[in-house]
Amino acid sequence: MAHRRVNNRFKVPFFMPEITKSDKSAILSAMNNSLLTDGPKLRQFESNFAGFINAKFAIGVSNATSALHLSLKALNIGKGDEVIVPDITFVATANAVLLSGATPVLADINISDFNISIESMKKNITKKTKAVIPVHMAGKPCDMKKIKQIAKKFKMYVIEDCAHAIGTSVRGKHVGVFGDIGCFSFYPTKNITTIEGGMIVTNNNKIEGYLKLARNHGITKSLMDRYQSGMPWEYDVKEPGYNYRLDEIRSSLGINQLKRIRKLNVLRKKAAEYYNSKLGNIKGIITPITSKGNEDAHHLYIIRITNEFGMKRNNLFKELLKNNISTTVHYKPLHMFSIFKKQARIYNNLENANKLYPELLSLPLFPTISRKQQDIVIRNLSKYAEHN
Repeated sequence: MAHRRVNNRFKVPFFMPEITKSDKSAILSAMNNSLLTDGPKLRQFESNFAGFINAKFAIGVSNATSALHLSLKALNIGKGDEVIVPDITFVATANAVLLSGATPVLADINISDFNISIESMKKNITKKTKAVIPVHMAGKPCDMKKIKQIAKKFKMYVIEDCAHAIGTSVRGKHVGVFGDIGCFSFYPTKNITTIEGGMIVTNNNKIEGYLKLARNHGITKSLMDRYQSGMPWEYDVKEPGYNYRLDEIRSSLGINQLKRIRKLNVLRKKAAEYYNSKLGNIKGIITPITSKGNEDAHHLYIIRITNEFGMKRNNLFKELLKNNISTTVHYKPLHMFSIFKKQARIYNNLENANKLYPELLSLPLFPTISRKQQDIVIRNLSKYAEHN
């Protein structure tokens, strides 16, 4: 509720989560059960999500960062290894690499879709490279065909960061199942939410087995199985694990939200198309590309503010804020953060990331955004373009 109160001061908030009466009912129903974590609702959510993605296995975890961390551990990636990540992504992508003990290597991105540059990725491969984590930025799919070809040639693992990409597919195949492992996020701003939460998908039996153990302290039986067996203390621990479980309350919310993911994504798509139709002709604004032949989750609507616009991005952000329009930037490049200056590697220049960062601006986009709200954004952008 506090989040909603804060957002109410904006004529156009950057995002508003869609929590329905049905969602609240599902949460309250889950709270009436004695088993509140690692139980039947989690199993149902995992099964439903695996079906939606068309993956053999889905493993629910506490958030997408833990999903990435566990995925790296499942592939035995650690000290002395290098993992290639795009320079423009949320810090969690590279933080997970550091948490595994490995070194993140920062690759440049494409000008067109802000996804990892294939050429830069190739130039960053060394004898120490163990994996690459392509991020499907803003819901637009990476070139997984080329990434897989390169990964096979150099014997690299592929962990897809699908935090923005619930509903993104390439020629009918959902992202997350192209690589060895796919990681999803259910943070409040994502296409569906469990408030906090994540999911790992894989088609590998061995990986699935490790993930289920590791998310639950390395314990060989789930909480539900332990109590059903009659002696809940009878279990084994074969190696250290983590407390990365997803509880029954959030799983219930996820089950309910997943039922309407297609509807939510259609609403996002319509809102993005409306922006495109109105902003495409404004001098100095470059609108997002359209993914031909692919399904785009439209998680974010990121425009570029070029020199022709007449106002720098940061100044535009401030002007929009004065008019109660909330915008933001996705993302500050990793190489600008102190931790990655010290602990990451850069073998190839980051020319595109440096060029794009001062230009990027994410506009308000969420399923329930109204035409009136979008028109307020569009009018203000048009006004500033004309006056500068």
